[in-house]
Amino acid sequence: MSEPVRLQDRVVIVTGAGGGLGRAHALLFAARGARVVVNDLGGSTHGEGASASAADRVVEEIRAAGGSAIASHDSVSHGARIVEQALDSFGRVDVLVNNAGILRDKTFHKMEDSDWEQVYQVHVEGAYKVTRAAWPHLREQNWGRVIFTASTSGIYGNFGQANYGMAKLGLYGLTRTLAIEGRKHGILVNAIAPTGGTRMTEGLIPPQVFERLKPELVSPLVVYLGSEQCQGSGDLFEVGGGWVGKVRWERSLGVGFDPREGFTPEQVAENWARIGDFEGAVHPQDSLQALQQMMANLQKYPLG
Repeated sequence: MSEPVRLQDRVVIVTGAGGGLGRAHALLFAARGARVVVNDLGGSTHGEGASASAADRVVEEIRAAGGSAIASHDSVSHGARIVEQALDSFGRVDVLVNNAGILRDKTFHKMEDSDWEQVYQVHVEGAYKVTRAAWPHLREQNWGRVIFTASTSGIYGNFGQANYGMAKLGLYGLTRTLAIEGRKHGILVNAIAPTGGTRMTEGLIPPQVFERLKPELVSPLVVYLGSEQCQGSGDLFEVGGGWVGKVRWERSLGVGFDPREGFTPEQVAENWARIGDFEGAVHPQDSLQALQQMMANLQKYPLG
């Protein structure tokens, strides 16, 4: 048996923690000894309105169980305020879980600018604002954990979710870069693509399945990623219904043409099957590894 995962006196910010996945994350972090900032604007799943009651209820739950928590009612657009409140109340920030999100589902043909912009502002801009405000403090203490919430809609696409899929996969791009920049400062950054039965997915998942996709079946992974025991960074995990899997990019070996002579669209057509053949596929871990096949092709055709 591995040692218990504890976060005694770590200060954890969970955005969108007034219900669903965020609430489950906040409760489990608190149960494992963390002091939790429960952030939630209290708006609708479409990003409308605001209410302090959602975050307040979760704080009451945590305190009733003997844990330590405060409520934050700011929008993630005001990320600096959320981080400042954590510092004022607890004196530090150790873990940030970017969970806040909304849905504005429409087919791309019917989507309006406001649908696109609102989803971007909450998921991408909001996660940026909170993370950017916390980042200097994590660097200074040379320790931190950041978890972004991506989605299978971003990884694989989903009908009617062009805005949501764009935002969610964008967060994984942010995850990869911050993992590189944060590593030497003791900051590890990972992403999850969760499936949970929440108010955002109600009606989208068959009722008999919805009932079994409890948010609590996602949170153990999130708490582990926020812990001392976790040493991985830059990774993406699908999680839900008691199952966890790691996702990685796969790329074919491709086809190399002579860069000195160039190549034609007809040559692309002739080699299309080989370009898409994944036998012997590679899994680049960073940009340098991603260039290996291209550089090997250049070396095959030296100049002069």
